[in-house]
Amino acid sequence: METVEMNSVSLKRPHSEDDVANADEIKRQKISEKSKTGNDSGQSVETVTEQPDKSLLEDTKNEIIPHEESEEQEDEELEDSDEDGDPESFADMMKHGLTESDVGITKFVSSHKGFSGILKERYSDFVVHEIGKDGRVSHLDDFSVPVDDEDPSEETFTVLSDEDKQRLEELQLLKNKETSVAIEVIEDTKEKRTVIHQAVKSLFPGLETKTEDRDGKKYIIAYHAAGKKALANPRKHSWPKSRGSYCHFVLYKENKDTMDAINVLSKFLRVKPNIFSYMGTKDKRAITVQEIAVLRITAQRLAHLNKCLMNFKLGNFSYKNHPLKLGELQGNHFTVVLRNITGTDDQIEQAMHSLREIGFINYYGMQRFGTTAVPTYQIGRAILQNNWNEVMDLILKPRPGAEKGGTVKCREEWAKTKDPAAALKKLPVKRCVEGQLLRGLLKYGMKNIISAFGIIPRNNRLMYIHSYQSYVWNNMVSKRIEEYGLRAVPGDLTLKGATAVHIEEGDVDNYTIHDVVMPLPGFDVIYPKHKIGEAYKEMLVADNLDINNMRHKIRDYSLSGAYRKIIIRPQNVNWEVVAYDDPRIPLFTTDLDKLEGKPLPVLPTDGKFRALKMEFSLPPSTYATMAIREVLKMDTSIKNQTQLNTTWLR
Repeated sequence: METVEMNSVSLKRPHSEDDVANADEIKRQKISEKSKTGNDSGQSVETVTEQPDKSLLEDTKNEIIPHEESEEQEDEELEDSDEDGDPESFADMMKHGLTESDVGITKFVSSHKGFSGILKERYSDFVVHEIGKDGRVSHLDDFSVPVDDEDPSEETFTVLSDEDKQRLEELQLLKNKETSVAIEVIEDTKEKRTVIHQAVKSLFPGLETKTEDRDGKKYIIAYHAAGKKALANPRKHSWPKSRGSYCHFVLYKENKDTMDAINVLSKFLRVKPNIFSYMGTKDKRAITVQEIAVLRITAQRLAHLNKCLMNFKLGNFSYKNHPLKLGELQGNHFTVVLRNITGTDDQIEQAMHSLREIGFINYYGMQRFGTTAVPTYQIGRAILQNNWNEVMDLILKPRPGAEKGGTVKCREEWAKTKDPAAALKKLPVKRCVEGQLLRGLLKYGMKNIISAFGIIPRNNRLMYIHSYQSYVWNNMVSKRIEEYGLRAVPGDLTLKGATAVHIEEGDVDNYTIHDVVMPLPGFDVIYPKHKIGEAYKEMLVADNLDINNMRHKIRDYSLSGAYRKIIIRPQNVNWEVVAYDDPRIPLFTTDLDKLEGKPLPVLPTDGKFRALKMEFSLPPSTYATMAIREVLKMDTSIKNQTQLNTTWLR
């Protein structure tokens, strides 16, 4: 399916890492031995997951394409998990997916011989720390809560019974016809009543309270002060004027992506997700540390979540007067472990020195293009061509591989009847892209596909055309490196401030490959003045597009274009080869380990296996898997990995 959505929330890990590692270790090592043939370098990377994870090789990037999540994602994940349990069938399904060459990823810049290793054997082998716009790396290292006289007492969080909380939540969310909830005050005192008033207002924004006498007993009456508009809107009068309106905190999360995490937090806080802000979305299959801001929720209330949420920790609280904005970051710092590596010490040294001194090709990674037989760039191309029947067909038609169950039945029904109502009935989760488009077709009719498509959230719609731009860029960069190698040449583009200029013959010695940029196609960019400029035009002509007319009749789909460096040289590159015997043992300590006082892992000097621990920092809009690809000389596509390793270990 095109997107995955969220409903109920599981607070437990789907599988314990320790549960899987021991039983499957012998099998895993056998697979490793079978998996050492790969792409044109003769090498490969293996990927082993606790469960068949379609986002398996997804890595954290700071490319900001936030997608609007609905509240039904986890249900779908739970349904799919049973179907995906057969590792052979999942591998067979992924035979229809994309490889790197399908999306223009074909070149390397380094000359070393590649070697194999296991990427993300455990999600804890991939750790990401956000780098803020001030250059500060986010760390979780402080659980303390800033206290002021306005904070409610700790009793606020325990004075209400579970039944009271359930009734209040239903009232707050307008889930029943009740206009108020009455809570009897047991052991009535003024202090007790005050705590209940504070608890209701603090835990259920949008509700007001009053005290009433009924039959000689005191009751706290909770009610909506301003109807539906008050829902989840923090009350202005309840927030101290001296305190910043936004509570900033560091979110440490394991095996959840950023939007899933915010949906979980908003559910437990009983607020809407849109009061949270952040600088970048982070990967699911990793441990990630990033800054979040939330409007008028106290640090005390946030810290209370640490007691009831698994795989999340919140800390480093502070109050500020501003939210966070997407893109306002310098990048991410990665700590990555590649297990069971086969490279010699010389190979590893050559690979890592090359990464530090030369860098890697700044390709858009595989997750940019989807995992199914219908790549997202094909849908983007049809949008730009104004071919709306093709857009509809590509999203809804049956596709081989990568899907099972209700989604397949929905597609089959669509192919047979072209009846949006009948197809929608077959779909168990209605708020995926397919469901949204079918609802749009029901509302607007088959002759108004543009309006029907417009029901899909804007960011998801734009994802398709951005994917097409990325597809063109990857292909053109491969051609550029094939034609001219790793040196600046006359006709290349470089940036002077924010403006692109051509490199002239007389100035070419003043530039290196690290200065060269190439355009994503659009109406507001210029193109190289050599063969690659013509190659852009030829590629778009072959796709029935005019490079000189990238404006679309629908403004949202007009592409202005942008510039992107073709080579990225990571900063703060460090590495170490370590030996280990037990794959369950972590090979470094996380922020949470340090806070909990866990000692560094004790590793053998001469273990059965070797791992490469590497650290590096990347700027926004770059993909860590592309850096790892350069080190290992591997194909990072899920299709390639499942062909190499057809036994998926839970």
